[in-house]
Amino acid sequence: MTDASIPTSAAPAPPVQKRTGRRLVSRLVPVATTLLCLLIWEAAVRLLKVPVFMLPPPSAVLHEVVAQHAYFLKNAIATAWAVILGFVLAVLVGVPMATVMVYSKTFSEAIHPVLITAQVLPKVALAPLFIVWFGFGLLPKVIMTFLIAFFPIVIDTLTGLMAVRPESLMLIRSMGGNRWQAFWKVRLPTALPSMFAGFKVAMTFAVVGAIVAEFVASDSGLGYVLVEARANLSMVTVFAAITWLIVMGFAFYYVVEVAERMFLKGRSRKHGQELGAGL
Repeated sequence: MTDASIPTSAAPAPPVQKRTGRRLVSRLVPVATTLLCLLIWEAAVRLLKVPVFMLPPPSAVLHEVVAQHAYFLKNAIATAWAVILGFVLAVLVGVPMATVMVYSKTFSEAIHPVLITAQVLPKVALAPLFIVWFGFGLLPKVIMTFLIAFFPIVIDTLTGLMAVRPESLMLIRSMGGNRWQAFWKVRLPTALPSMFAGFKVAMTFAVVGAIVAEFVASDSGLGYVLVEARANLSMVTVFAAITWLIVMGFAFYYVVEVAERMFLKGRSRKHGQELGAGL
């Protein structure tokens, strides 16, 4: 055998193509599954002649979504503001609180029963009180969203901050690092995956919280649309509003997921440079 008979094609190409194919399949499978379920739903409703006021076909729901897009968009924006403000408030309060709980055992023991109590309280029962205290509008929705999204952020942030290895903290101290440097260079990078897991859970909870508040304490939003449509026995409008809610929930979830990827990638790169340069 001569050297000329040895293949010279690049070996890494097939694995790259294989990874691309797997990635494409992983993205197409959920879409195909959803379309299949919708087709089965459409066929079942039409073959069984189910009345529209009981279960509308997906085609009727899609027509309602498109035909009344301005109406749904206006109310979706109202719900989105409550979700965003409540979630941001939960992050701004929850992350610092979890940090203080790590460094202060007294504060942690004092606040833990309050956190558990706030979590187990039925939020729907609080909604009528919010009407009395805050009236209708954006404020009660933001408070309800905050209360529902707050707990997973605190718990997951606390779990992440406590998961740091003692050896890493001892290494920072042996190099002359203070408590702030230990937090910034060790605890926070270790906690980020857990924190973002809590953020993603909290974001989905925030959407639920906004809708719960709109059920009983609002004159706008997709939750309000659901209540009005149910009262008028308009199942097409109910399912159209649910469709908007699903799209909104996915959008918010993936915004957090994209932020997680970008932030963790940038943070790991910066963390590696800092460790390479030393304290």
